[in-house]
Amino acid sequence: MTQVLLLGGTSGASQLAQALHRAAVPALFSYAGVTQAPLAQPLPTRSGGFGGAAGLAQFIRDQGISHVVDATHPFAAQMSRNACAACTATGTPLLALERAPWQAQAGDRWIAVADMAEAAQALPEAAARVFLAVGRKQLDAFSVRPQHHYLLRLVDTPEPGSIALPQHTVVVGRGPFSEADDLALLRQQGMQWLVAKNAGGEATRGKLDAARRLGLPVVMVQRPALPDRPRTEEVDAVLHWLAHGVLPLDVTSAASTGS
Repeated sequence: MTQVLLLGGTSGASQLAQALHRAAVPALFSYAGVTQAPLAQPLPTRSGGFGGAAGLAQFIRDQGISHVVDATHPFAAQMSRNACAACTATGTPLLALERAPWQAQAGDRWIAVADMAEAAQALPEAAARVFLAVGRKQLDAFSVRPQHHYLLRLVDTPEPGSIALPQHTVVVGRGPFSEADDLALLRQQGMQWLVAKNAGGEATRGKLDAARRLGLPVVMVQRPALPDRPRTEEVDAVLHWLAHGVLPLDVTSAASTGS
């Protein structure tokens, strides 16, 4: 009997949840519990961690999970690693629903870095106005560059005093964000630099298009390396995999290597 565990947190996960609901496929949607008010889903939903790979493996056994779909954020590396380990331990089929990384286009001024520490070091010594589009959990890495004024776009309003950056402005919002929206924001805030994670997808690429329009340098943090696992970008391919045990022939199954 099919019982899907959908590890969510992306727009693709929400699209897959809708598709599973329409197809009447039994499934459970799992949120990491990072945001205060995650989007409602049409599936039974749980929130929070599992207790590492061993805890996830026990959850899979206890709940009779037949398939796991990892549709977490490309930078949720530990959760993806735990999913790989737990599925290997329990013999549970695993598929990643993962959008392709963004590729630089003509006119882009990207500086590729491996992690947040390198991203902070890539910023200039002279004070600048920086759009720090990396999420709430990554901000402390930039405390080594306190001379900059940082623009932060967060899903939830931060607690007073919780951000260790002496000069910052917070804008609260949830994507998708269009190029026009981000162009207006960058101009209004007088941004000179952008720091972004290479998450891929359309929902948040507007800031990159806006930066290109304005000729701004972009510090692009590359994806973390993950274990090899089958992956697809297509919701329909996930449904085919659930029904037939393989991806459709016109869909390439590739390893996620952090490229």
